[in-house]
Amino acid sequence: RSLVVVHFWAPWAPQCAQMNEVMAALAKEHTQVTFVKLEAEAVPEVSEKYGISSVPTFLFFKNSQKVDRLDGAHAPELTKKVQRHAASASLPAASNEGAKEDLNLRLKKLINAAPCMLFMKGSPKEPRCGFSKQMVEILNKHGISFSSFDIFSDEEVRQGLKTYSNWPTYPQLYVAGELIGGLDIIKELEASGELDTLCPKAQKLEDRLKNLINKAPVMLFMKGSKQMAKCGFSKQIIEIINSTGYVSTFDILEDEEVRQGLKTYSNWPTYPQLYVKGELVGGLDIVKELRDSGELLPALKGEN
Repeated sequence: RSLVVVHFWAPWAPQCAQMNEVMAALAKEHTQVTFVKLEAEAVPEVSEKYGISSVPTFLFFKNSQKVDRLDGAHAPELTKKVQRHAASASLPAASNEGAKEDLNLRLKKLINAAPCMLFMKGSPKEPRCGFSKQMVEILNKHGISFSSFDIFSDEEVRQGLKTYSNWPTYPQLYVAGELIGGLDIIKELEASGELDTLCPKAQKLEDRLKNLINKAPVMLFMKGSKQMAKCGFSKQIIEIINSTGYVSTFDILEDEEVRQGLKTYSNWPTYPQLYVKGELVGGLDIVKELRDSGELLPALKGEN
């Protein structure tokens, strides 16, 4: 059950050199794991067998079986995968039935991670096959709210889901934990008009902003959080309001759609923005004025 990590690399690619350094550090930390470097162009038959189309690519093997892969220079993801597989490799050998049960439980959680889940090659922003690209285009065209999982990021899920759902190809679309099907079926549902009734619609931005503004009696849209403000204005306003104990916050740096949309929605071009009972109070200058005049606490209570 020992883990072997193979790095398909090329000497001309600077990102490969960087990842070799990451791998060397991981080798010191995980002495029970075997790390191997293979120059992809020097072993074309091996590269072809494992579908190596770019460097760096990492393959993970247990018991001579490929269990995972990572395409690209993603140091945090490589570290995460090594830790996960090394931990499971160091456990006593479980029965096949137990391992199968664990995988099925994981697949079930993934399928139910969102009301509408798409298992695809790549991501909605960067699909990595034509069928996945078409599927994303159809869902977006119909304003359908969906989450996705890149099956290239996890070989265990990629192979296991085919058996679990008894559906041999990707993409696969699930609604409320039930398999709807692949691209052909989605096209049929689109043609019949059933797709719009079957899948949850994406919330309009205006409705989403309205819901966020009214999420708490006092809502502050800021850069960062109460614990860690990420700009001087946000830091000052949170210090003033925190003393009242009345505020909930939203980090606009975490959501570009909200960050840009709220400026237009409220007709207020800068951050932070303070709302009380769904109404815009203003930014830092106005909060300072309210504090200096003694009106801040009544304003936060919605009394004026």
